[in-house]
Amino acid sequence: SSAAKSTYLIQMKRHKMPEKYSTAAEWYSDHFLSHTKPSSSSSSEKFDGLLYTYSSAFHGYAAVLAPEEVDAVRGSDAVAGVMEDRVYRVQTTRSPEFLGLDGVDGFLGGYNLTEINVSTSNVIVGVIDTGIWPEDPSFGDGGLPPVPKGWRGGCDSGIVCNNKLIGARALYAGYNQANGETGAQSPRDTDGHGSHTAGTAAGSPVANAGLFGYATGTARGIASQARLSIYKACYPQGCYASDIAAAMDRAISDGVHIISISLAAGNVPYNNDVIAIGAFAATANGILVSAAAGNGGPAPGSVLNLAPWILTVGAGTIDRTFPAYAKLGNGNVYTGISVYNGTGMGKNLVPLVYNAGGGDSSLCLAGSLNSSAVSGKVVVCDRGVNERVDKALAVMDAGGVGMILANTAAQGEDIEADPDLIPGMDLGYAEATAVRAYATAGRSPTAGLSFGGTSVNVKPAPVVAAFSARGPNALTPQILKPDLIGPGVNILAAWSQAVSPTGLPEDSRVTPFNILSGTSMSCPHISGVSAILKAIHPDWSPSAIKSALITTSYTIDNTNSPIEDSVDSSVATPFVLGAGHVDPAKAVSPGLVYDANVTDYVSFLCWSNYTAESISTIAGGRNVTCPEANGVDDPGQLNYPSFSVVFVSGGRPVSYTRVVTNVGNGPSTYVVSVTAPSAATIVVIPKELVFGAKGQKLQYTSTFGSNRGANATAGNAFGAISWISNTTQVTSPVAFTW
Repeated sequence: SSAAKSTYLIQMKRHKMPEKYSTAAEWYSDHFLSHTKPSSSSSSEKFDGLLYTYSSAFHGYAAVLAPEEVDAVRGSDAVAGVMEDRVYRVQTTRSPEFLGLDGVDGFLGGYNLTEINVSTSNVIVGVIDTGIWPEDPSFGDGGLPPVPKGWRGGCDSGIVCNNKLIGARALYAGYNQANGETGAQSPRDTDGHGSHTAGTAAGSPVANAGLFGYATGTARGIASQARLSIYKACYPQGCYASDIAAAMDRAISDGVHIISISLAAGNVPYNNDVIAIGAFAATANGILVSAAAGNGGPAPGSVLNLAPWILTVGAGTIDRTFPAYAKLGNGNVYTGISVYNGTGMGKNLVPLVYNAGGGDSSLCLAGSLNSSAVSGKVVVCDRGVNERVDKALAVMDAGGVGMILANTAAQGEDIEADPDLIPGMDLGYAEATAVRAYATAGRSPTAGLSFGGTSVNVKPAPVVAAFSARGPNALTPQILKPDLIGPGVNILAAWSQAVSPTGLPEDSRVTPFNILSGTSMSCPHISGVSAILKAIHPDWSPSAIKSALITTSYTIDNTNSPIEDSVDSSVATPFVLGAGHVDPAKAVSPGLVYDANVTDYVSFLCWSNYTAESISTIAGGRNVTCPEANGVDDPGQLNYPSFSVVFVSGGRPVSYTRVVTNVGNGPSTYVVSVTAPSAATIVVIPKELVFGAKGQKLQYTSTFGSNRGANATAGNAFGAISWISNTTQVTSPVAFTW
């Protein structure tokens, strides 16, 4: 019956179109008729129910179908997918909605969204990066009240402050010294990275945003009502430690509430790391520091920004992609990703080539391709060594007409979108391997590339990005890092108009938005969420905010399965995603928090065998005296919201005591739930925590035992400790290392 019918979008396999059709629209119409029961035989009515036939953004048609007709359509070999229509709201980068920041019925975790927006306008996010493009619409101040009282920052000459962008400073003495420059540097962003991170954290809403027709909607930062203060410490030759230190110093003195820093160095001791030192000072002043975990994944132990007073952020995907298709001469079609916006390749296939010149030609390094071998062809380029967009440029310079960027085992199924100058796409490792094999089979291989626009509600999501740096913590194995993950793959945000979207000199395009991937992108997402928590709970310490984010993170994706690692589709462990993916709606009401202060962090450094002199360097010159070693000193004793247990000395048990603070309203009772791997045991005492009032602190002790015995070989296992009330679950991941 007509009442049982619904609207569906049917995506067709274009390569399956029979030759008898001159247009895809004709094929789509016939396909609709052959799988439905027309309400009338008249030529004018038999197409009733066929709403659209698409030609560019979507390959297929939209139709009103009964349940049995849907089943028939799904069974067609020519159909790539069927999705039910749904109501959409104008949106963007999509990550705010993916994070649930639109709330439910005007509320976010029990807090009124209107009131949150008002409070968030009193929060200032400091971004240390490559500067700002102030004219970008993401930094407009429409509707914002005057600058919060007590603000001490301002804008350098050439940058006009407003009620959104309330500070912009360039710190450049170190850069000038190292590069022989003498003039003043401007906070203006000529790289794009800084504008992107600032816009992600706290950009104003901008309607009709997008990149060349991709990811269209309303772009807005995570804390869109918060204020921004920019500290430029990065230049074409890099970010000098002296300038970073000056930027952090200035941010603290100006009065920011959150510092977002998408920078990292190697794993040097905390007392030699300006970010760790600056973050300690910020924490002492009540300022949370959110930092990128680094893009060194999937190598174990690659995670950076390891200090426990820093919130360390890894990267995952969101439920949006930009599908691109590689059709091969053997009939196979492989799906990747691209935001190429130029003239397509048409229907005709062209020759396909891979590693034709030997040597470095498989990597498509600059100058490595022989024009006679690649001219007029689609070139397969192995990912790695040089930048992705540089590979497409190398292909273009050699006369190639298209590029398939082929992932290696190092990137796995982690694919990223680029606005290449020629038709180009990124393919995951499994499909890239098949394309390489076809291209080298010696049977005149051919290929063609086509592009499918923007697709949302992708599953599974989130997935941890292959590049997202991994644990264990190389400096302090007893502290679990990264802390959590956030959206960091193919993120749309503000962009400098002083540089093209590829950053290549050969690219003359200008755009106010760009799509980037990296833990540089996930970090400002978490910075923005932290700003919202600061607005709702202005009396919370940085460690309380961090605890709320960690203990409420989730580990189940939108298919109701454990979050996967894009390297090999395995279940992501706490060394890969920390506690899980950020969940703002739960973080605003975490129930319990694991708080810590400067004294606790000094004790941590003592337990980590830093000298009093070194600790004083980190702690801003404080006079430090470490107690005599008592034989059980262990940095894992820090009141941290996660556990990383290292078994030594024959696998003897490890015990840690934690203190939790009730931040819920009124009395509450929590009961412990433990998940332990077969190789270890977890015993928690007491098993119940009864709080009589908000603000009360109670402690518990967890004892971790090894079932592997004294001769255990190196390895890892994982578990969790959860405290559960009738309304809240507070979960700490546990990592075990032998």
